[in-house]
Amino acid sequence: MDQDEINQAPVQDLKSEEEADELADSAAMQPYMRLAEALLEGRSLKDSVTEIAALPLEQRYVWRVLSALKWGFADFDSVSVVIDRKTLQPEDRARIANMITQRPIQFCLFLKALFGGAAMEQMMLQAINIAKKVGKDAAGEEPPGV
Repeated sequence: MDQDEINQAPVQDLKSEEEADELADSAAMQPYMRLAEALLEGRSLKDSVTEIAALPLEQRYVWRVLSALKWGFADFDSVSVVIDRKTLQPEDRARIANMITQRPIQFCLFLKALFGGAAMEQMMLQAINIAKKVGKDAAGEEPPGV
């Protein structure tokens, strides 16, 4: 299939995250849901776009995503992650791998939608290069004791 080709799928075949319905039904998502309904029904988007444009930053979708990342990484500690990685049971490692598999893709899509493809690529490549350098000694090894 061509990378730009749209793949049609029945609604019942779509997968969603646990608690995604709860988020979609939240008051904060209602302006975005009204926009989606107008789009799907072929109605004018003007009222929905005007409603979203009037929202303060703290009530926008992008704020929810960025706030979750902020709190998720506020106390990031790679040593703790390494210890967890080395002490997890195989079934827990599998659960974690399953939970995180789509996140890099979703984050790239988020950045691409917000800043454009070139900026997303530049940010991700810069992040990868920094991550490769941080936390390793001159020989490329993890710090001793972990």
